[in-house]
Amino acid sequence: MIICEFCLQFQKDGTCAFGLNIPKRMGCRDFDPGIEKFCSNPTDFVSPSQIAQMAGFFGLKGIELKKVKLMAAREEKTQAEVADNPADSPIIS
Repeated sequence: MIICEFCLQFQKDGTCAFGLNIPKRMGCRDFDPGIEKFCSNPTDFVSPSQIAQMAGFFGLKGIELKKVKLMAAREEKTQAEVADNPADSPIIS
């Protein structure tokens, strides 16, 4: 497993959208985590601590782990706003 698998810039052909070399370690200066990389189904998201534990299990630490925690906190806030305003949320059928 590589850090790129959790990054939004990782493309299907195995390259980085930023043009960076794929790192051998679980660290990248331009790491851009996405919640969909941790939870394939949005309803699987429970809390930011769940995502932080997953990231730690996969070997993320330091600034990369901090970015994951910020991303998870934003997702929690977004889900709370959608729950408060169901009329504003898009209808998925």
